[in-house]
Amino acid sequence: MINMKSRIAIFSISLILISVYFIPVWRIDLEAPQYPEGLGMNIWINKITGDLNTINNLNHYIGMKSIEPDSIQELKIMPYVLAFLILIGIVVSISSKRILLLGWVLFFIILGIAGGVDFYLWEYDYGHNLSPDAAIKIPGMSYQPPLIGTKELANFTASSLPDAGGYILIAFGILSVLILFYELKFKKN
Repeated sequence: MINMKSRIAIFSISLILISVYFIPVWRIDLEAPQYPEGLGMNIWINKITGDLNTINNLNHYIGMKSIEPDSIQELKIMPYVLAFLILIGIVVSISSKRILLLGWVLFFIILGIAGGVDFYLWEYDYGHNLSPDAAIKIPGMSYQPPLIGTKELANFTASSLPDAGGYILIAFGILSVLILFYELKFKKN
């Protein structure tokens, strides 16, 4: 059985995860001399906002595909995946079963890894599969933003970092692992 403090923490995590529906999960920022105010793209679990039209227009010149949020399947699936994560967390906190806690934490970890890999592959596709008819061609140049961090791309500095929703997911993913470790290591029945 999971102890009451862990059950309360799991229930709280599950409820707080609801906030991720209302805040961006990731942010990509672009800075360049011709855009001193910068350009940005906010990635939510179900949409992309920000300077998407301007970014798409610039990407056209270097041969990148347009970023079309309606064609990105992950943005349609993620709201349901997050709802499942929240629901299972609530079930774990009510049932108090360690095996369900283990499953919930593993799902959290797998979701984080799969999300990171999928995002990297998405960035790779957009940054490397360039149109041969592009107006601007720099031999050997790819335009993939970093998965996490900052990178120079021609005359742009691209930064890719978690936004508020991403930090919540990362923090609560780590906390869920710590709860599982605590329950397995220190609360043996």
